[in-house]
Amino acid sequence: MTGSAPTAPFTADDYRARMERAARAAADAGLAGLLVAPGPDLVWLTGYAPTAATERLTLLVLAAGRDPVLVVPTLEAPDAEKAVGAPALTLRDWTDGKDPYAATAALLDGSGRFGVSDNAWAMHLLALQRALPGTSYAALTEALPMLRAVKDAAELELLAAAGAAADAAFEEIREVRFGGRRESDVAADLAGLLRRFGHSQVDFTIVASGPNGVNPHHEVGDRVIGDGDMIVLDFGGLKDGYGSDTSRTVHVGAPTDEERRVHDLVREAQEAGFGAVRPGVACQEVDRAARAVIAGAGYGEYFIHRTGHGIGVTTHEPPYMIEGEEQLLVPGMCFSVEPGVYLPGRFGVRIEDIVTVTEDGGRRLNDTTREMVIVE
Repeated sequence: MTGSAPTAPFTADDYRARMERAARAAADAGLAGLLVAPGPDLVWLTGYAPTAATERLTLLVLAAGRDPVLVVPTLEAPDAEKAVGAPALTLRDWTDGKDPYAATAALLDGSGRFGVSDNAWAMHLLALQRALPGTSYAALTEALPMLRAVKDAAELELLAAAGAAADAAFEEIREVRFGGRRESDVAADLAGLLRRFGHSQVDFTIVASGPNGVNPHHEVGDRVIGDGDMIVLDFGGLKDGYGSDTSRTVHVGAPTDEERRVHDLVREAQEAGFGAVRPGVACQEVDRAARAVIAGAGYGEYFIHRTGHGIGVTTHEPPYMIEGEEQLLVPGMCFSVEPGVYLPGRFGVRIEDIVTVTEDGGRRLNDTTREMVIVE
């Protein structure tokens, strides 16, 4: 992404409200403010995505009761001024040869504790700490893990559109030939379909056939898909700045009774996880509901990952559906529900939908069949 992020539905007022909300949340958490480097947090707060994160400091400074300030290199200021959220903040540019950390330090409480976006460069943070040795810092995912978790109506529309595009890609990929082709060939087909249906960024196209299906994050390779293979498809990316992520498991030719039984089990577990989604329920309850089905059938040791993760301007973000996460679900949260069973040396099965919390339950943002699909 360059200049400004592809989030056309949002206005300067939307970004102003986000920055104000973030500053208030920081104050409520006992922080003196937030320091946001280039990355998804900066895009979400301002609509600005520099052409590249470099050794030149770019940093958004937010504090309750103060106007937002974006410290930016002079040579990149023209791009920053074009961002949709630029009218909602003050740009403070600095030229090569000047000390950007001294300029930034003047904006900060010299004894404050600040939340810092996770992808801030260590060299920038350490230089700020040298300029203000009385300051301390906390990662945003620790200090404000739910900052981007609750989506507004416009964000939900974008996520739904991304999910629909991923669904369209699946409906087409299921019609192509799998048998006799390499995993990498099918993955390339999937990537092309995601782009054809509007994705500007493809983050992953997992095609895990046969024994490769036991690795949830399998890197596609040259394995030739054969008759009788179970194939886990997991794919997604960004469309108009918001993420898609869906998994379906297909089979080349007729499955065995065991393969069908395991697939049906995972489908039942996915339904149970989805059924647990409603406001006021802890995230861990979604994991418990899905996991109980798989464990009850004797496959608990083969469900080796969490049940879900949040999604928004990135494809993985808080909240997480995992044991120990007591964060309560709130309408507008969006996350995956994706249980799986992985039998070493044999095959894997995963079924995944993106789900959003509604006022009285949950709504799937993926609608393709969760039944086993037979491919050629």
